[in-house]
Amino acid sequence: MLHKIKENMSAFIISTSYQQYLYSLCKLINFPYENVYCTKLSLDKYHIDKTETERLKLLEEEIQAFQMIEIPKNAKSFSQLPSKSQETVRYLDSIFLEEIPRMSLGMMLEEIKPIGGEEKAISIKNIVEKIGCNLSEVMYVGDSITDVQAFQLVREGRGLTISFNGNDYAVRKAEVAALSENAIIISVLADVFHKFGRDGTLKLVKNWNHDSLIKYCSEDILNELYKLYPESLPEVKSVTKENVDKLAEESKIFRKTVRGEAIGRLG
Repeated sequence: MLHKIKENMSAFIISTSYQQYLYSLCKLINFPYENVYCTKLSLDKYHIDKTETERLKLLEEEIQAFQMIEIPKNAKSFSQLPSKSQETVRYLDSIFLEEIPRMSLGMMLEEIKPIGGEEKAISIKNIVEKIGCNLSEVMYVGDSITDVQAFQLVREGRGLTISFNGNDYAVRKAEVAALSENAIIISVLADVFHKFGRDGTLKLVKNWNHDSLIKYCSEDILNELYKLYPESLPEVKSVTKENVDKLAEESKIFRKTVRGEAIGRLG
């Protein structure tokens, strides 16, 4: 997908993941690492002694034993969380806000700045300035709460925002929701965006069918799409006030089938 997009446009990865993972991924798929914005981490900079190591292992076991935090749909404050979830949050606060900051490990939490939320939006601004384009020429694809501010920035600039197998947060802030087992669908949308811009892509999405795809999309990409989906197309829809709740639920369920229960439930 990334290589297909690179044929027509500049492609970048903006990820909360650590640089070691992204560096290996770039080598594996032959993607330019200089086009990656991710969380920087020097594994050689920090030292953790044996006592801290044992304590961290114990904390890990305790955290894994907790039930997943449940956030009721209409909850707006901490007091509206279930009592078990409140208990979990308080204990996690005591670990990450009190105990770990007192360790030598606390320096890592203080110095390492994850790329997420505001940092992803800042990364987009850097990219736009770097390649000399406007936000209206940006197509941003995300799937989680860390993409919300990036979505907001791109939408305000009249670019295109796409939730790809996104969770509730992503779907509600995107203009388009795509549900697919394969990223070829993003290649399709990127191809159309390159040729027809935001408005043309949204027009295609509103008339998402084989006839419209023939009019908008390049033949080579369509051939790849039809090899994977010879009959029914993956679900791609515009997000509206009327369908956002239904789409968010569908995407949440689909996300778990594609990424697995543990990863699918992450924010």
